[in-house]
Amino acid sequence: MDYIPNPLIIPIGLIIGILVAAPVGPVNVLCIQRAIERGFWGGMAAGIGSVMGDGLIALFAGLGVGAVSGAFQSHRMIIEIIGGLAFVAFGLKLYYTMPRVSVEVGHDQSAATLKDYAWDIPQTFFLTITNPGAVLGLFAIFGGVSTFVEVNSTIDVLLMVAAIMAGSLCWWFALSNLISRYRHLIDAERLHTVNRVAGVLLVGFGAILIVEGVFKSGWV
Repeated sequence: MDYIPNPLIIPIGLIIGILVAAPVGPVNVLCIQRAIERGFWGGMAAGIGSVMGDGLIALFAGLGVGAVSGAFQSHRMIIEIIGGLAFVAFGLKLYYTMPRVSVEVGHDQSAATLKDYAWDIPQTFFLTITNPGAVLGLFAIFGGVSTFVEVNSTIDVLLMVAAIMAGSLCWWFALSNLISRYRHLIDAERLHTVNRVAGVLLVGFGAILIVEGVFKSGWV
């Protein structure tokens, strides 16, 4: 019977995946900006990186890898500083970089494919796994998920991780599709403003992580 997963895991996992993806955090800001600037596949590429990062964290959390959890707690200060520096770097680059795609009425991106924006996948993956909020959030979710459904076996854990990733992917598919339908309403000047706002937000998130990491280190 251990090989038969609990069917309730699927809907619960899908809901968790959507709830994990929906809040506006630093990675979400970057994913939304990519969808506005590059269209559907740009948003999906960034979203897939986030989904993969969430899936990896959820897998470690679900399997109860104590060594990983302990290592994260022991080196949380370093992780926060590295993640903060990454957010600041991406934010500054986004702030000072002019939009690469002119979003105008009639602009056709039908020839674009996922591989055209594949480099965004490892970028958002790295930002996700170095975001302490994402890591702690998913560990907390797996700690409290037993309130709704039992996750006892390895099969249950793998099914839960797959369901969470599927829910998150569905969210980014829907959001990227929605943004791509209306992005033609944003001209190049407005897109540059969006980039600068997103850049400021990323720098802000990064600065908070760096300051928190520095204070926890006892350097000040």
